[in-house]
Amino acid sequence: MIVRVQAEDFDTGAELADFAADRQDVGAVVSFTGVVRDSDAMLDRMEIEHYPGMTERALTDIAATAMSRWELADALVIHRHGALRPGERIMMVATAAAHRRAAFEAADFLMDYLKSRAPFWKKEVTRAGENWVAAKDDDEAALGRW
Repeated sequence: MIVRVQAEDFDTGAELADFAADRQDVGAVVSFTGVVRDSDAMLDRMEIEHYPGMTERALTDIAATAMSRWELADALVIHRHGALRPGERIMMVATAAAHRRAAFEAADFLMDYLKSRAPFWKKEVTRAGENWVAAKDDDEAALGRW
């Protein structure tokens, strides 16, 4: 299990290749990469803050929960912090399991957690000003599945 919180960008292809390298014990590897979205062409940047140590522990705990709940062979969680521009990678999740359903469900679970419960604070800086991003009802409702 790998959990990283970092300011640096990452190469999705290289991360996935490293994650899946030499795995002959799994039948499924699922990955998702989130990018900074600019829905209305107003976003200059997204500023993501976190508390070092606390954030890594929280992400490690939720990844461990996914590992045991879906009997994963492995899991990867990468989340960036700092100032990110539209189109930049913000996070990546990958899961490996014997069967695809477990890999898909665990990846979905991890993404829902990262979106709603992970201890990150996000501020949008737009041409119109700045605002802290609040939790969305849809994201909160998605957690109800788990």
